Amino acid sequence: MLQVENLSTFYGNIQALKSISLKVEEGEIVTLIGANGAGKTTALLTISGLLKPAEGSIYFCEKQIHNVPPHDIVKMGISHVPEGRRIFPRLSLLENLLMGAYIRKDKNGLHKDIDMIFDTFPQLKGREKQPAGTLSGGEQQMLAIGRALMSRPRLLLLDEPSMGLAPIVVKEIFRIIEEINRQGTTILLVEQNALMALSIAHRGYVLETGRIVLDDEASSLLHNDQVRKTYLGD
Repeated sequence: MLQVENLSTFYGNIQALKSISLKVEEGEIVTLIGANGAGKTTALLTISGLLKPAEGSIYFCEKQIHNVPPHDIVKMGISHVPEGRRIFPRLSLLENLLMGAYIRKDKNGLHKDIDMIFDTFPQLKGREKQPAGTLSGGEQQMLAIGRALMSRPRLLLLDEPSMGLAPIVVKEIFRIIEEINRQGTTILLVEQNALMALSIAHRGYVLETGRIVLDDEASSLLHNDQVRKTYLGD
């Protein structure tokens, strides 16, 4: 579904990605793990068109997208849940969800999908008029994921969904991520909590200072001595 080939991205004169290549097959959860500053967020921003690569190619469903504007990438079927959630705090919960559906014209389908979001995130149900900025951190993360799902993506990019959340909330978020995947959405997950990410992913890539230094089945990475020492605290 997604093919990234020899991708390099810069911030000014600073090279954040150094010729990385990765792929995501339809139906998978694939995770990118690595330390702060490794380039994980930059990879997602480049895939979603918010950053332009200096070199390399990105293909989505065999179509080249590395020169496609971000709003057209959304229309093609990729949604991005950014680091820090980036909800609209002064808009209501419902208005935030509708912002995720701005490309859609099917009103009947919108109502059906809003019901689906509330089935997936029952903590949000009945709070449609509540300002999004008054939600807890975990609820805001659920809203950010729900907003991304409103465009009916084929591929969901998730950036640090556990950031700043209590352990019990993190477990619930990851349970929901697995359920979204089971329902048919392919997921590329960036996550600092390597143990949680690898426990639900099919495959993983390890990024260090802008380079992919290791890739394997997630179960194999969980037992890799280098990964356990560097990212799992062993």
